[in-house]
Amino acid sequence: MPDNDLSSALQTALQTAQRKQTPLNLAGGGSKAFYGRLRSGQTLDINAHRGVVNYAPEELVITVRSGTPLARIEALLADRQQMLPFEPPHFGTTASIGGTIACGLSGPARPYRGAVRDHLLGCRIINGKGEQLKFGGEVMKNVAGYDVSRLMVGAQGTLGLLLEVSIKVLPMPKQNLTLCLEQNEDEALQTFSRLANQPLPLSAASHYQGVSYLRLSGSEAGVAAASAAIGGEELDNAAHFWQQECEQKHDFYANQEQPLWRLSLPPASAPLALPEQYLSWGGAQRWLRGDHDAALLRQLAQQHGGHAELFRGDSREADNLPPLKPGLFKLHQQVKHAFDPQGILNPGRLYQKI
Repeated sequence: MPDNDLSSALQTALQTAQRKQTPLNLAGGGSKAFYGRLRSGQTLDINAHRGVVNYAPEELVITVRSGTPLARIEALLADRQQMLPFEPPHFGTTASIGGTIACGLSGPARPYRGAVRDHLLGCRIINGKGEQLKFGGEVMKNVAGYDVSRLMVGAQGTLGLLLEVSIKVLPMPKQNLTLCLEQNEDEALQTFSRLANQPLPLSAASHYQGVSYLRLSGSEAGVAAASAAIGGEELDNAAHFWQQECEQKHDFYANQEQPLWRLSLPPASAPLALPEQYLSWGGAQRWLRGDHDAALLRQLAQQHGGHAELFRGDSREADNLPPLKPGLFKLHQQVKHAFDPQGILNPGRLYQKI
């Protein structure tokens, strides 16, 4: 079916749902179905809405339809020695670019190259009224006001059905090298903080079981100089290591039956008095396994200037995300109402009342 026909069919489906006040579960590849609260509503499959709309390697911009497989986009970019800067996790072979934007998840490079929202130039959506809307474009530019397209990042389909997205891409680095340093958690956090304040080509930093992993990416000369300054042992098969971290396939994540918590903190925060953790994003993410008191964990994260969310787990009828302050929660509700006044798009996917 041609793209115009697919877009029209999806728009008609949304208009019908809006008229009948039928809640919809917007479904793509499903690789991230575990994330967020439980799905509800009549399933609207958008997986067939795929394909590259425009790719301008010389402009470092690609525009694709939301159902396009993430693997296909990455392969197309790799052929031109380019990449998605935010290094998104797939969590399965069916991962699509729409789900990537909707969930707003980034990989190991996020603190050093930016998050998903930093590289989203524009998008085309269908809102809860059944209207097609376009925000942004295909160029980076300074504009007055808020970039509405970025609202779609992490909204998990609660504000609109993504039809197309335009993304800023980057050239692949000429050289990648990963160093290993034997350190305890406190030493690792101090190292991450110190290196982040230096002009080094750092592109990833993690710590687990007494070892810090530092990835350097850039020119051959730049990487060699940084490596000599930092020291440590070079990691063999480093690309596999970072791919395993990105996809949560290291031993730390092996037991998928255990709840998995993500604590987002200022990178320089001191070590937490908690069981074994996996530190990523230069200490800004602290992953924790097992059953924990949600209120106490969130209180601890808040005391350190951050927040905690249940990333994977069975308690999905409760709010997995940290509670919002009343004023911010009201603002979320107002934004939701503006895009989806009858609340038919992925109802309750983020919070029970959003």
